[in-house]
Amino acid sequence: MVRGARQPQQPRSRLAPRLTGTVEKPPRKRKSRTEFALKEIMSSGGAEDDIPQGERKTVTDFCYLLDKSKQLFNGLRDLPQYGQKQWQSYFGRTFDVYTKLWKFQQQHRPELVVKKLRYYARFIVVCLLLNKMDVVKDLVKELSDEIEDYTHRFNTEDQVEWNLVLQEVAAFIEADPVMVLNDDNTIVITSNRLTETGAPLLEQGMIVGQLALADALIIGNCNNQVKFSELTVDMFRMLQALEREPMNLASQMNKPGMQESADKPTRRENPHKYLLYKPTFSQLYTFLAASFKELPANSVLLIYLSATGVFPTGRSDSEGPYDFGGVLTNSNRDIINGDAIHKRNQSHKEMHCLHPGDLYPFTRKPLFIIVDSSNSIAYKNFTNLFGQPLVCLLSPTAYPKALQDQSQRGSLFTLFLNNPLMAFLFVSGLSSMRRGLWEKCQEYLRKINRDIAQLLTHSRTIDQAFLQFFGDEFLRLLLTRFVFCSATMRMHKIFRETRNYPESYPQLPRDETVENPHLQKHILELASILDVRNVFFENTIDDY
Repeated sequence: MVRGARQPQQPRSRLAPRLTGTVEKPPRKRKSRTEFALKEIMSSGGAEDDIPQGERKTVTDFCYLLDKSKQLFNGLRDLPQYGQKQWQSYFGRTFDVYTKLWKFQQQHRPELVVKKLRYYARFIVVCLLLNKMDVVKDLVKELSDEIEDYTHRFNTEDQVEWNLVLQEVAAFIEADPVMVLNDDNTIVITSNRLTETGAPLLEQGMIVGQLALADALIIGNCNNQVKFSELTVDMFRMLQALEREPMNLASQMNKPGMQESADKPTRRENPHKYLLYKPTFSQLYTFLAASFKELPANSVLLIYLSATGVFPTGRSDSEGPYDFGGVLTNSNRDIINGDAIHKRNQSHKEMHCLHPGDLYPFTRKPLFIIVDSSNSIAYKNFTNLFGQPLVCLLSPTAYPKALQDQSQRGSLFTLFLNNPLMAFLFVSGLSSMRRGLWEKCQEYLRKINRDIAQLLTHSRTIDQAFLQFFGDEFLRLLLTRFVFCSATMRMHKIFRETRNYPESYPQLPRDETVENPHLQKHILELASILDVRNVFFENTIDDY
């Protein structure tokens, strides 16, 4: 479930760019597979708060005339086929309504077509959020046809902007660096949502906390990253990682032992999510405060930050939570006297930066933080003031040059948290794979995750904060994927600098987790299955 804040005002969200110009084209005679769904969306009253009243009235009047004309036309067929008086009066009313509809279309054609194109874009966003990638591809083709038709018919001012919409969504759905192929070379649409067998199960003897992930703030403020509407690739991937795969209740009920009513599978909730694209500091803090206030007991708040790094300027005599920089928030909307705030004294802190110290008030409740940024290391300088469970997973601050060209298609760190096998293939130099081998590797990766879970829960020196979060399926899977990511990068031949490795607060015991020989053996075995063992060090510990 994706939602906005319950009380504070959400940063303005436009599911398609605001377009200038008023261009329309006549309705197409061909009925698309999405025609009914689009009509339902266009005639519904939801999600219309950002639509001008004039445009809304135009659509309402059009729908009224369209429905009225259909009713009268269908009524003509029900009239008896004799007698002129009934025919003349009914035919006259029908003709009058169709005349009004025709005139209305001619007069308001620009508003109606722009409205239709906008709703195509919005429908694409909805299907992206639902992970309906096959429908998305069909919608993109239909939208492309609509735009091509309308640009040929009219001399439009917004043609460039609509073409940009197409380019954005095309780049978005092609952002994955590896293709999984069927035997007929068609692309397999993979789901990265949590399945029943996705997270490693808790085994007997594992002592973990009972906290549950309730709310997640997913924040995107990276420059030059592929996006569509107000959803970046990183935001989308983290969103999918925090969703459960819809459960087929019919198949569940057919399992042995599930026939009794008392044993019916219960509906498991997804964490609530706030999607914030380039929020200002005040907007971000408002959402944080609202989520913090409403967080239920024994629950966890997750903050995901995918943003440009802000580095400290000059030297500081202290090393406090505001002395290491942080990540950037949007400054475009913070205006004083008509001028954007950019100038500041070198001795002052960056006011549009989310510093680690800004999150201190929210550590009064269990907090799980993921930072994907070039200055993620700033969040390693945390202090747990209130004794509540607190964990920060931090991305590498730099990647090898060979991988930097791919940054626009999303962060490698977030890809590991979303789809670790695809990330593993990417760093191994593979760009495609057959479905059978993919499924074999996925099964082996599940075994690796189970072993990582045992390493974490059996460690004698691990900080208890990790185990407090380990009872939740989503957080357990994120933690095991984080360890797999860190171990893979430490074994890979091109990841040789310290800044190429993920970090965490509190720090994990390396010899028992990310540098564990048993885990390293598993990674080499996975590489052997893929025939890419040559890109990893064999005797990793000796190579440090």
